[in-house]
Amino acid sequence: MRVLVVGSGGREHALVWSIAASPLATEIFCVPGNPGIAEDAECAPIDVLDIEGIVDYALKQRIDLVVVGPEASLAAGLVDALEAEGILAFGPSKAAAEIESSKGYMKDLCARIGVPTAAYQRFTDADKAAAYIREQGAPIVVKADGLAAGKGVVVAESVDEAIAAVDAAMRDESFGAAGAEVVVEACLVGEEVSFFALCDGEHAMPFASAQDHKRAFDGDKGPNTGGMGAYSPAPVMTDEMAEHVLTTIVQPVLDAMRAEGRPFKGVLFAGLMITENGPEVIEFNCRFGDPEIQAILPRLRSDFLPALVVAAEGGLKHFDLRWRDVSSMTVVMATKGYPVKYENGSEIRGISDADAIPGVTVFHAGTKLEGDKMLAHGGRVLCVTAMGDTLQIAHDLAYQGIDAIDWPEGFCRTDIGWRALD
Repeated sequence: MRVLVVGSGGREHALVWSIAASPLATEIFCVPGNPGIAEDAECAPIDVLDIEGIVDYALKQRIDLVVVGPEASLAAGLVDALEAEGILAFGPSKAAAEIESSKGYMKDLCARIGVPTAAYQRFTDADKAAAYIREQGAPIVVKADGLAAGKGVVVAESVDEAIAAVDAAMRDESFGAAGAEVVVEACLVGEEVSFFALCDGEHAMPFASAQDHKRAFDGDKGPNTGGMGAYSPAPVMTDEMAEHVLTTIVQPVLDAMRAEGRPFKGVLFAGLMITENGPEVIEFNCRFGDPEIQAILPRLRSDFLPALVVAAEGGLKHFDLRWRDVSSMTVVMATKGYPVKYENGSEIRGISDADAIPGVTVFHAGTKLEGDKMLAHGGRVLCVTAMGDTLQIAHDLAYQGIDAIDWPEGFCRTDIGWRALD
């Protein structure tokens, strides 16, 4: 098969890396890709939002399957455009992707069908949102309704912090049109987990679980980021819990969306809080998590490519996957200043030294090759991933990989996996 992956981050590097291991993959392409991806795929400098350009490229390259990584491409209708040309695509339609591109739609859907989630209100008026926050008190959560690259959520410890988050989104337009509406919701208490299910529009198959670390600094301090590291599997997601989530949360959502005329195909990512009342939905995403998938895919024993094809074509009801009985951890190296203000262009050395450590794989998330120099080109730049028989072994190997990389302008959290390790 000729496969095209859309995206340029660590998630897409992990997707390409896993697809490249399939004997069914004859050629792999990626747009726009990155230097790490280029080791396994032919890359072309086409923007992920250039829908017409991607479709033309897929037709020119006689692509059999397109795997769409970024949520922005899905929300822009890339899958719809590909399918209109008869090209098989893994990912939801624009209408189905609204489960992520509109937090308000997601909350309304859950409320309507009885899927457990935090109490909430939607606002298009900043003053009314502030009044509601004062009425509810803190802690409280403020979310930009639209896509904000993982940075549109503020878990406010005080009323003033929550109102400031509303002002930033709605008055200062920090997230552009994505912040024109906000969702204000109760702050759930428990253990957070990321649960993934492959979906074919009708049936869902559990993929794997992971636990992400959203805050920028050790001890879960600092601003929210796109994710500073993850480990898989998440101990809290037992087989019994996974079955419960599948039958009481994922399948009802699939059934409701199909009934609405927007069947969901691809991967449904449920961000859950395991509370004293059981799992409750924090968010739904319409794509693989980043950096969770960098920790999950190394554990997959089965061929990844047929699973993507079956989800896109239909037939998951009779499909199954096998997993390695190991733990995996990925640690994100980011440019100092991320997620607020940072500079591109610093040189990174030692990536090959980290990659040479048995059990360690370095996924590129934001790099640029200039001559023979590897440069940082983004906020989250590298994902150092390791597997081990235990989480402690995976942890130690991942940080051994971190130590092998020479990048003074970068930083990482030193406590990824602390909950499970404690």
